[in-house]
Amino acid sequence: MAAECVARAGHHVTVIEQMPSAGRKLLMAGRGGLNLTHSEPIEDFLRRYGAGRAPLEAAIRAFPPDALVAWANELGQETFIGTSGRVFPRAMKASPLLRAWLARLAGLGVEIRLRHRLLELGPASRVVVTDATGTRAEIPTDAIVLALGGASWPRLGSDGNWADMLAQRGIDVRPFAPSNSGVLIAWSPEMAQRHAGAPLKRIAVSCSGQTTRGEAIVTVSGLEGGAIYALSPAIREAIARNGVASLSLDLRPDITAEALAARLASARKGDSRANVLRKAARLPPAAVAILREGVANKLPSEPAALAALIKAVPLDVRALAPLASAISTAGGVPWPEIDEHFMLRRLPGIFCAGEMLDWEAPTGGYLLQACFATGRAAGLGVSAYLSRELCTQPPA
Repeated sequence: MAAECVARAGHHVTVIEQMPSAGRKLLMAGRGGLNLTHSEPIEDFLRRYGAGRAPLEAAIRAFPPDALVAWANELGQETFIGTSGRVFPRAMKASPLLRAWLARLAGLGVEIRLRHRLLELGPASRVVVTDATGTRAEIPTDAIVLALGGASWPRLGSDGNWADMLAQRGIDVRPFAPSNSGVLIAWSPEMAQRHAGAPLKRIAVSCSGQTTRGEAIVTVSGLEGGAIYALSPAIREAIARNGVASLSLDLRPDITAEALAARLASARKGDSRANVLRKAARLPPAAVAILREGVANKLPSEPAALAALIKAVPLDVRALAPLASAISTAGGVPWPEIDEHFMLRRLPGIFCAGEMLDWEAPTGGYLLQACFATGRAAGLGVSAYLSRELCTQPPA
């Protein structure tokens, strides 16, 4: 986005890409359909960024979801709104959009150097890189945009190795932490072996007073899925504060505890506990297993108590899943380090964008929207910076 914006302003742009091809993390995002953005009202949309709303708001309002949809349409990638309000390209994958985008950049004269790694960050007048053979090269520049990603999915290129490089230049870099991450739970061997991979549909999950609804998947080591991912900040803070985060799972959020208790009480006498939970409570086997895990297999017999447990299964989370497997990253360059044009205050002419900045958001289109918007904002900042520089240079 930054390259496209700066190239449209008439400047020559070189993109340094350490991977063998461009856009690998975008292609990974496209495995689930490429959720570009969300169609909800902008005020509701912005609230999804939590503490990141204030620093992100201007960039997103300048390039809101409607503008992103129009941009995709211009690339020949018509979009549609799903039942949840999420926006996807009709192709339901990233590769057609990426091919069209790269063709547009080539038409704008953007040069992309693949298998080149940033080795040394000097002033805005130069960068030092190495190519695929390890040969060093110094590239003269007038301005630099760093869009180096966070530290999740390092095999796709965002390995976070830039943090030390910026820290050496006096930039405060906050430690990386997993966001939109699964959680680790000490399942019993039977739970891990028999139910890993099983979905939990239409549940509600609570942590530290926050509740999300959605779906989750049982893993060998815990839980993952949208209902869990959205609580990553609350879970991470609870673990840091208490050493453990207490989750509460409502396995039937669409029914009251009283109505559920009545159903349980009306079950046929002689039915096994498993049959009562399956028929009266309509719980699938994985949900029944989680119910048992929450109370060490000591299920209450009284209907009201059993209904209350179904509505609030206690689970202790000892850690988030490893950073490398998280969908996104918290931490990175804090907002006080950059100005309103996304330029580093301590390093004039060097700009930052995307996930290397310290913000986080839930899945649902919010991550990509902010990456697109901050890339564009950094590109506009570069254009403004170069205009000022040109205006202040003495005549030749």
